[in-house]
Amino acid sequence: MGRQHWKKIWVGSAGNMVEWFDWFVYASFATYFAGAFFPSGNPTAQLMNTAGIFAVGFFMRPVGGWLLGRVGDRKGRKAALTLTVTLMSASAVLIAVAPTYSVAGYGGALVLLVARLLQGLSVGGEYAASATYLTEASDPSRRGFASSFQYVSMTAGQIAGLGLQIILQRTMSDDALHSYGWRIPFIVGALGAAVIFYLRRNMLETEVYAEDTSHSAERGTLRALWRHKREAFLVIALTMGGTVAYYTYTTYLTKYLSNSAGLSKQTATLVSFTALIVFACLQPLAGALSDRIGRRPLLITFAIGSTFLTVPIMTLLRRVDGYWAALGLALLALVVVTGYTSINACVKAELFPTGIRALGVALPYAIANALFGGTAEYVALWFKKGGIESGFYWYVAACAAVSLVVYVTMRETKDLDLARVKAGEGTGAGDGESTLTTAS
Repeated sequence: MGRQHWKKIWVGSAGNMVEWFDWFVYASFATYFAGAFFPSGNPTAQLMNTAGIFAVGFFMRPVGGWLLGRVGDRKGRKAALTLTVTLMSASAVLIAVAPTYSVAGYGGALVLLVARLLQGLSVGGEYAASATYLTEASDPSRRGFASSFQYVSMTAGQIAGLGLQIILQRTMSDDALHSYGWRIPFIVGALGAAVIFYLRRNMLETEVYAEDTSHSAERGTLRALWRHKREAFLVIALTMGGTVAYYTYTTYLTKYLSNSAGLSKQTATLVSFTALIVFACLQPLAGALSDRIGRRPLLITFAIGSTFLTVPIMTLLRRVDGYWAALGLALLALVVVTGYTSINACVKAELFPTGIRALGVALPYAIANALFGGTAEYVALWFKKGGIESGFYWYVAACAAVSLVVYVTMRETKDLDLARVKAGEGTGAGDGESTLTTAS
């Protein structure tokens, strides 16, 4: 992989890291600011309110996926990536200055909601633009390895957020964190986004996009996407199990360990921080493996593991009484999830031709996340509030089982030539010969 390829991957990943830092610090610091925007009362109810606003951000992701996916296909991957980081920076500033309930009543919650809507727009386009950029910018024989850096950067953003949380927990009192300390990560995120904006303004466009000669007026439109409806539905189905499992063991894990298992916030945060470092390191290894053996074996392994191990892992996590036991179970879960996270970006990008690739990945993926990923935490807390917390474990396992059926029936995409995928010739699931051209 040449120097220019590495430069493109670095710039794309660095921006993705800041995007997801801002996105995830909302979840990781929610236990500190949940009481700031809503009346005092049941802590679980307060968390449900903030989790509800977290989920609302996901419901804006389809809009962001459509809007920014269209920009990515018509104006270029660089234009879409620059716009996403601008929106994310604005949302981080809004959260950082949002007034509390004691100052403005529900006005502060309204500001929080607007910020999450902007974040939803941004991340709805960021995933697809980043997945498309990283996949197109890489050597054809190493697309799995290169695109795995999307989840490396996503996880690095969360690690940075958790790392900052650990520092603040050890340098500030609990009262100070609940009072004003939770605003610090959002200020950091806004500053980081400004730096990435500069980097992305000077980034290089991918050769696959720059050399594409199909300049149809329908490029990046819903009408063009409808011609690939089979692939679009495939993206939704293959995302379903993976996104629920990912958000369960990343954004929700810290709250679960403190709110259900009874670990201190500091211990729960440290468990998540350590597990995510290992998780990030696993992504390129699994991505490289997919370049050798294919994408389907990793996806199938993830789905089988998540279907049959989720219930016992979550049950045991609820009963842990210390750091090491919790860490071991968290690592086991994240090793399983790696089969999905390390390669899902390139799998989705490989399904569509260049002129509809960004929108083709963005919109169906955002829909799946709005329905399953964004609501995972809220569903978990709903089950807990209803006194049947174990119901959530079975829900996660069931989602993985649905995706397993898709993984088993879909075709392999590893050897496709992205530049020669033609309109109307998607890969889809089911029997029959693929009409896509493979790399020579």
